Amino acid sequence: MPESNDCNAPLHPAALAALKLFNAGEYYEAHEELETAWREETGPIRDLYRGVLQIAVAYLHTSNGNYEGAIKLYERSQKWLRKWPARCRGIDIAGLLADAEAVIAEVKRLGPEKIESFDKSLFKPVIWHE
Repeated sequence: MPESNDCNAPLHPAALAALKLFNAGEYYEAHEELETAWREETGPIRDLYRGVLQIAVAYLHTSNGNYEGAIKLYERSQKWLRKWPARCRGIDIAGLLADAEAVIAEVKRLGPEKIESFDKSLFKPVIWHE
């Protein structure tokens, strides 16, 4: 598990912008901002940003009807997010993980044939405190 001081620092400005975009449903743009934060940060916190980035792309794939892409990116995100505590840099990681799990459970239930009927109200905002 990463050191606690990794979680106590402030969010990178691009990560903060990304969370706002994510919550507006702008998943591609959120991905771009998180990529900036990931490139500019050093140390383990990069993995947190990478995990949130991959959830954003999984949601983008879900929105676009890309079943395989949604599953793949969700599964990849778990490697990066599961190692963090429930809250890190103000982000409710536990809530994000639970929300993403619910999204992917519905994607799997629908399957590739019916993913276009995915209910986008299942996309929940990332909760964080600055």
